[in-house]
Amino acid sequence: MELTWMQFAVILPLVGLAGFVDAIAGGGGLISLPAYMIGGLPAHAAIATNKLSSFMGTSVATGNYVKKGFVNWKYAGIGAFCALIGSSVGANIALMISDHILKIAMLFLLPAIAVYLAKRKDFAPIGKEPAEHGKMFVTAAAGLIIGLYDGLYGPGTGTFLLLILTGFAHMKLTEANGATKVINLTTNIASLVVYLMNGQPVIILGLCAGVCNMIGNYLGSNFFSSKGAGAVRPIMFVVLGIFFVKVLYDLHLFG
Repeated sequence: MELTWMQFAVILPLVGLAGFVDAIAGGGGLISLPAYMIGGLPAHAAIATNKLSSFMGTSVATGNYVKKGFVNWKYAGIGAFCALIGSSVGANIALMISDHILKIAMLFLLPAIAVYLAKRKDFAPIGKEPAEHGKMFVTAAAGLIIGLYDGLYGPGTGTFLLLILTGFAHMKLTEANGATKVINLTTNIASLVVYLMNGQPVIILGLCAGVCNMIGNYLGSNFFSSKGAGAVRPIMFVVLGIFFVKVLYDLHLFG
């Protein structure tokens, strides 16, 4: 498709902001995907191009967290493997059902997550800490289920993973964020390969936006390293709020 300078001017700054948010609390796709659509890309091209730029940005954040020692490969590895399976299955299911059903489910799920986040200050864990095999099971299940969701729909994947890994696997926030980035990177790669094989991404735009996303992820991952949980919770509330309004708008219940 023919691109204009206005499309670049609208999309690139928003994708950079999305990378910053994504590195800290997940959910950057809630900003970047609408940015591509606002820029005039058709739905499939927008999703595919977003995967390209997200892959580039998430690679930077993941590398930064690995360098800082936030990634425990014992958990991140099993989570990523299961997410790869889940995202592949989810992508195939997505071809058979309407995303309208998923958006209706989000109307109930998102407020529940917000209530949970409000009650669980500083990502306090739920119940007793699981044994080693229990922690592995929770991580594997999170990778499979959220990977399935990412293949089906996608936005908010990182946020959901962060909540599950801190709440149910009792991971420290730094370790949970490290595992989240590895799992997210895996699902991005799986999706991107499919879209590239079908010629969907707008390559030039995706690469330029990807550079902005990389900068945003780099700044966001360093910001998280210095600010920790105090910066994450407010941003997650904002992300969930944006997501909820977007779902209402998509369902023609708002705006």
